[in-house]
Amino acid sequence: QVQLVESGGGLVQPGGSLRLSCAASGSIFSIYTMGWYRQAPGKQRGLVAAITITSDDNTNYADSVKGRFTISRDSAKNMVYLQMDSLKPEDTAVYYCYADLLSRGESLPVRRGYWGQGTQVTVSS
Repeated sequence: QVQLVESGGGLVQPGGSLRLSCAASGSIFSIYTMGWYRQAPGKQRGLVAAITITSDDNTNYADSVKGRFTISRDSAKNMVYLQMDSLKPEDTAVYYCYADLLSRGESLPVRRGYWGQGTQVTVSS
């Protein structure tokens, strides 16, 4: 069974920084993409940043976080990180880790997406 476990959320003042971590574990053969989504109260879940697990590590960011957030990965540990700088109150949300990966199935490998349980980020003075 595949699990994604996030850590690193918390309360921070505007202008501050946080670093989120996500570890994927289980019978994983390959990871294609990992990313971070967020959901604020009353809003839909949306992409924050994503990284494709290839030799060039192509990244994609929401316009609202470009220049402030940085996504990175450690393939050896099946981990992805989100460095969040210059945080704003509007960044307050539950942040979810996502992974598109190939894992052991009942008879054949299965490719599907997985979600973590979410970690709360609150930006407030």
